Parts: sequence; C-alpha cells; structure tokens
Amino acid sequence: MATSWQQRDLTSVVELPAEPLAADRRAPLAEHIRAGLDARLRALIAHDPGTRRGEDPEELHQMRVSVRRMRAMLLSGRPFLDRDWSEPLRAELGWLGKALGPVRDLDVLLERLREESADLPADERAAADRLISGLEAEHGLARVAMLSALDSDRYLALLRSVADALRSGLPTPESDVDAERELRRLVVGQFRKLRKSVAQLPEVPADDELHALRIRGKRVRYTAELAQPAFGKPMQQLIKAARQFQDVLGEHQDACVAEERVRGLLSDLGEDVDAAVAFVAGRLVEREQTRKAARRTQWKSAWEALDTAAAAI
Repeated sequence: MATSWQQRDLTSVVELPAEPLAADRRAPLAEHIRAGLDARLRALIAHDPGTRRGEDPEELHQMRVSVRRMRAMLLSGRPFLDRDWSEPLRAELGWLGKALGPVRDLDVLLERLREESADLPADERAAADRLISGLEAEHGLARVAMLSALDSDRYLALLRSVADALRSGLPTPESDVDAERELRRLVVGQFRKLRKSVAQLPEVPADDELHALRIRGKRVRYTAELAQPAFGKPMQQLIKAARQFQDVLGEHQDACVAEERVRGLLSDLGEDVDAAVAFVAGRLVEREQTRKAARRTQWKSAWEALDTAAAAI
C-alpha cells in the first residue's frame, strides 16, 4: 500500500525552490552546479509519474539521464564542493541509477529486437517472439524492483536532500575561485582524459575499450553542458560534437549488448532448441554484427570532429 507522500504531488512533497535557478557567467562555480542540479531535479520529478506508469519508455530514459547528469555535475565539481555533502549524495544518486538501469536497458533491448524481427516472415517472427519472451519476463521482474525503490523512503530522502541544498545553497569549501576559469579547466580536464584514452587504443580496439571511450565522451558532454552558460557558442559546438561521438559509440555498444543477449537467450533454451528459433537468432546476431562493423568505421571521424571542437574552447 502506498504511503501518504506517494499519493501527493511529488513536487510539493520535495519542496523545490519557488522558481528555477539560473547562474550567469560571473556567478561562483557552486552556483552553476546549483542551477544545473535544479534543472535536472525538476526533470527527474517531472518524469517520475510516467516512469511509474511504464507506458512510454522515454519517461524512464529521461529520468535516468537526469540522475546521470546530476552525478556527473557532482563529480566534475568535486574540488569546489564540500565532499562530506557531495560524495554521499553522489553515492545515493548511484543507487537510484542502478534501480532504474535494468528496466531502461531492457526497454532498449526489447524495442531493438522487436524492430529487427518486424520485417521477418510470419513464421520467423513467431520464432523471434519465442526467443525474446524470456526478456519480457525479466523486464516485468525488473519493474517490480524499480517501483519498490521509487516507493521507498530512501528515494524521497534523496530528492529532499537535493532540494534542501538548492534552497539554501550548496555546501562549499572556504575558498573563492574564478568561475569562468575553473569551468574551462573542468571541461579541458575531462577532454584530456578522453584524448589520453584515445591515444592509448590499439589499432583495432576491443568492444569494451570503445565502450569506455563512450563513457569518457559522455563526461565531456555533461561537463560542457554545465559550463555552456558561461561560454556560449564554442561550448555549444563542443556539446554537439560530443553528442555525435557518444551516439556513434552508443550504437556500437547497443549492438554488442544485443548480440550477447541473443546468444544468451539461445543458450538458455538448451540443446533441444527449435530449429526456427536457432535460425532467427542467427539472423539477429548477423544484423548486430553488421551494425557494429558500420559504427567502427565511423567513430574515428566523430572523434576528430570532437577534437577540433575542443580546440576552440
């Protein structure tokens, strides 16, 4: 049974600031982080009802993105925040992200496999349905776990702790910093980590190495989004290039995951698997391998565009 706070408007229960927060380019760095956290918390709360209903997977996607961006802001701004406050909060956001992740990942995988099998002949579509039925059961169980987390007092306490800091101001060390200089330093620092990772790659990177690049590219993008109000067009161009880089590697990773899961589903059916199901699994795996190969031909040009955009900030 739902508790009283779950039956009310979450916005009023959490007590957000009366108006959305903003920071101009001369504002202290903590105010840029504060404004960013405010925007993402509002988005998270806005997508909470749709995530619970489960009718549109995009609702959960946007909620999860909000959690990730809040964690990225706290990580990037760690030197300029009170770590006794920011690190426990980042850990709690990590807990929430893990609660949302399995359902979101299965949403993506199920949609992908359904689309890939939609153009197959009727008998092969039926075989594909049998193959992926295990994922649907897994999805149902993951939603039960996710909703339990969203119904918990721990979730409410997390949202309230962010909102409390937004209203009162983020805890910071006793030192003043040049916001514009430090924002640029944060972005450049994240980009240099990415560039170093690219330089260390072998001629033919492994799938997990490309996935690690995607994560670093995402950090560049999220940090640039934090700094964008202070830098305008050059940072917008960097964000655009980082998004394209992330998209290419994200599609590569989605293909890797889909191929692995299809192989796993087939294996789970045992040695007496129906021949039609085995045939369809082979076709799906082949399509994912083709997609992986295509993205491998694209990631270097996406990296070069990002490298060029970074030189302008």
